[in-house]
Amino acid sequence: MDRVGKRPKFDKIRVPEDGSETASSYLDGQLLIAMPIMDDERFARSVIYVCAHSSEGAMGIILNRPAGSIDFPELLVQLDIIDEADQIVLPAQAEAMKVMKGGPVETGRGFVLHSSDFFIKDATLPIDDGVCLTATLDILKAIAKGKGPRHAILALGYAGWAPGQLESEIQDNGWLHCPADSNLIFGRDIEDKYQQALQKIGIDLAMLSNEAGHA
Repeated sequence: MDRVGKRPKFDKIRVPEDGSETASSYLDGQLLIAMPIMDDERFARSVIYVCAHSSEGAMGIILNRPAGSIDFPELLVQLDIIDEADQIVLPAQAEAMKVMKGGPVETGRGFVLHSSDFFIKDATLPIDDGVCLTATLDILKAIAKGKGPRHAILALGYAGWAPGQLESEIQDNGWLHCPADSNLIFGRDIEDKYQQALQKIGIDLAMLSNEAGHA
């Protein structure tokens, strides 16, 4: 995210809901991998973890786009979670916490994608395979104290799709999709995630055609 004057917001998560409806075609917990023909620069060569997908639309977090000059200790100071002097005594996990541009929607709002060993009642959304999403200040306070989840990334903003939009983009060869794994979600090799995601489904980027497909 580009630096903005106002602080990122953290509040309860609002994601598409599908009521009692279930369908195997929904991509909750899957990765979206942008095809080389993706002409929207906001998503070019992006890897996105799909947090929610239903007939109401879809919402996901971009995993491989760092938030520029914003780092996690600095953000804790901006949010009055710690004093500026306390940055030098943060736990190693907080020092290493990655801040990502999660997507072009609500870029002043923060989301923490994390392992399921941390849970806040009525605030944490379980997604799939041990991955959760929390968007309250409480999780940042816990991380600052060394009591947060084992694995986590902070995303500013998210990627969102209207009903049927993601399905249409996949049909138009915009995205590949495949199961997620912990390394692709939380791994520190941000610049290599696009190549790693393609390799996960057996695709060599140099040989990738523009034909639609998925794992």
